Amino acid sequence: MLKAKKYDVANSNLELFGSDIERNVKKAAAEHENQWRGVGNAVGLKIWRIEKFQVVPWPVEKYSQFHKGDSYIVLNTYKVGNAFKFDVHFWLGSETTLDEAGTAAYKTVELDTLLDDVPVQHREVEGYESQLFLSYFPKGIRLLEGGIDSGFNHVQPETYQPRLLHVRGTFKSISCVQVPLSCSSLNAGDVFILDLGMKIIQWNGSKSNGAERNKAAQLCRAIDDERRGLPTVEVIEENENCAEFWNTLGGKSAIALDAPSSNSLVTHEPVLNRLSDASGRMTFTEVGRGRITKAVLSSDDAFILDTGAEIYAWIGKRASPNERKLAIQYAQNYLLSHSLPPQTPICRILEGGENEIFAAAFSA
Repeated sequence: MLKAKKYDVANSNLELFGSDIERNVKKAAAEHENQWRGVGNAVGLKIWRIEKFQVVPWPVEKYSQFHKGDSYIVLNTYKVGNAFKFDVHFWLGSETTLDEAGTAAYKTVELDTLLDDVPVQHREVEGYESQLFLSYFPKGIRLLEGGIDSGFNHVQPETYQPRLLHVRGTFKSISCVQVPLSCSSLNAGDVFILDLGMKIIQWNGSKSNGAERNKAAQLCRAIDDERRGLPTVEVIEENENCAEFWNTLGGKSAIALDAPSSNSLVTHEPVLNRLSDASGRMTFTEVGRGRITKAVLSSDDAFILDTGAEIYAWIGKRASPNERKLAIQYAQNYLLSHSLPPQTPICRILEGGENEIFAAAFSA
């Protein structure tokens, strides 16, 4: 049934006009952000870091590096036929501040508005990045300690602080995360890189796989290239004696067989909620659970779909301005009120722009 509130013949033109005014005001405000000038006009990847409430371009040579203490915005522009399409992600480090995270989310919405609501919005959390996000970085991403005030810059041999990088995964998905500089961080199942500034040591666990070894070798070369080929690179196996390696880690001790398992996202049956203001007030109602068909979706409303591993804020083509505006907020409130893992991905998607994961949550 069509919503009387939205489609009353006498009021429909006035409401649509008001909606256009609000959207134009927001777009005009977005156009005042210098960093958004020219975006969306060429295929490719752009990344910005949030620095003291400001959007600052992230150097291209660092595009695979993210600091745990920071928040970033990542825009991927691609073409379907002659039309530009976009995915915009805001990435939150585990140690980022609430101010930085809030700014990243707000600026992501602003960028979406500038691009006429065409982008699909994604919330990414450190260590739980979506496959789409990871696909932008064929050589993987590096998660580094620190943030805007403590990030690694130029290498000065006399003052450089050594760091230990943990490389693990398969050919489909490889991660690289900075870990404490200690022998207790090592395990036989993975590969580790000790970065001493002007010397890089790759340590191969006895049970590590070929993907991890190859990935670590690529990272060692990448770090070496960043420093103009000045560092020396050495590869050692688990049982080799390398005084410099073990001394830096505080001495050699027993090596764990594998890394501690991390908490994975809780999976459960899909749940669908409708967000609607057709009655004159905003309501949030469960309309499906378990085997849900796409026929439940209505272009007149917004819906929050919990797939069990990801939350989607789906915006119908005729959704009201408030439904569009509040969908992500309701998705985040849903996550908190249902005690779901805070790292659960949240994605805002418009009707017609659904991806395979979204579609797979529905029964045939």
